[in-house]
Amino acid sequence: MSFSTQGSRANVCAESTNGVVSFNGTKDSDLAAKKLLARKECHDHRLLTGDVDPGTEDDEPLLKESTRRFVLFPIQYTEIWQMYKQAQASFWTVEEIDLSKDWMDWNLRLTDDERFFISRILAFFAASDGIVNENLVERFSSEVQVAEARCFYGFQIMMENIHSETYSMLIDTYIKEPNERQHLFDAIETIPCIKQKAEWALRWIEDKRSSFAVRLVAFAAVEGIFFSGSFASIFWLKKRGLLPGLTFSNELICRDEGMHTEFACLLFTHLKRRPHPDTIERIITEAVDIEKVFLTDALPVALIGMNASLMCQYIEFVADRLLVSLGNQKYYQASNPFDFMEMISMQGKTNFFEKRVSDYSRPNFHNCDPSNSSSQWTFTTEEEF
Repeated sequence: MSFSTQGSRANVCAESTNGVVSFNGTKDSDLAAKKLLARKECHDHRLLTGDVDPGTEDDEPLLKESTRRFVLFPIQYTEIWQMYKQAQASFWTVEEIDLSKDWMDWNLRLTDDERFFISRILAFFAASDGIVNENLVERFSSEVQVAEARCFYGFQIMMENIHSETYSMLIDTYIKEPNERQHLFDAIETIPCIKQKAEWALRWIEDKRSSFAVRLVAFAAVEGIFFSGSFASIFWLKKRGLLPGLTFSNELICRDEGMHTEFACLLFTHLKRRPHPDTIERIITEAVDIEKVFLTDALPVALIGMNASLMCQYIEFVADRLLVSLGNQKYYQASNPFDFMEMISMQGKTNFFEKRVSDYSRPNFHNCDPSNSSSQWTFTTEEEF
């Protein structure tokens, strides 16, 4: 399926503050849209929380107030502490991202459709990390009383800040027109298909009825499902040798977000009162429906040459894996259609630090325009002192 540059933009993601997500009229998209609208009409979180009453969480060990939360040693939750140390060992900063080669790819090798797609993906990511942090600061960090988990959340907040800085820096680097750049920074207000995902996550932060356990599942879905298709689409570009700075940062952030999702699942195993499996299933499948619409109708992966059906299958595969991690049965019975994502996962576990050494950049990451002289920024050891 092909898209013309102007036609695809007009049809797939009408961008206005009062707009709604538009669909392309296919049978599959109509069905997805109807399912999503039906879910929105009954999106009272009481339907999702079942009979779990937040008032009964006082006996949850993770949430029970104690002065022990002020003292770290002796470690009581070894697995939680180990995940914190794993996160700590994976620390990186924006200065490690080298964008010097991306400038040429962005301006000369990408099509208009590809630039449109990537800019909207970056706009979603730039806002979403701030939403995740809002939840961590406003809700989870104050609710969880276990010191080891608080250490992880504190470190996660810092890493989400680095992710947000990275995406903002990428937008700032690629998009030179000031109005377009601001349009992307304001995406949760100006781009309806991004606004929809943001509103779903924000509702869970504002919801005072849902238990911690239910909201833990919801934000596992945000980081595990809402990000998955976008990560895969950027890895798809890596197969073509495009935008090495973007794709390297994508590897780092994808690994971090996978760790954050894994941590949510670990905390879930420590809860005494967990949501009914049907509740978990409804949250996850709702997130899947939203993500499918986002990447097959609102912002089609076909714009960058990916197969939309396989993308839907990949999102289902990721959702099944998350469901199993939360103690549920698989819902979709989907296999992974993207072998390159399996390879990325393996490389991330075995070669991360080697890759950091080989791809470590000079700190002048903003100077990626070849029209600027780079000689004054080059680090050498040839000068005599």
